Amino acid sequence: MPGCLAARAARSGSPGALAAYPETVTARTIRLTLVGKPGCHLCDDAREVVAAVRGEVAATPAAPTIEYDEASILDDAALAERFAEEIPVVLLDGEVHTYWHVDPVRLKSALLG
Repeated sequence: MPGCLAARAARSGSPGALAAYPETVTARTIRLTLVGKPGCHLCDDAREVVAAVRGEVAATPAAPTIEYDEASILDDAALAERFAEEIPVVLLDGEVHTYWHVDPVRLKSALLG
């Protein structure tokens, strides 16, 4: 509620009160990557969950910006070596969030937290 705090500070009459409470809050950016491969039914399921959660998060006030991309272990030898037995893998800012099954509640919580 930055706007409420700014209004209260302005009413207090203290010099520079508005500067202490910016009216706008800059949303953070999260890079979400789904690692999988074509023909993987678990990857298809994960893609659906991720899409649904992204939609819910986007509808949330002060939602973070989500930069979404997908990577295939068939196109990247390093990803294949690291994740071949764990796909689908969800990475948040390059760190493993989950693999095999995407829990929508946990993912949403991580994105909004």
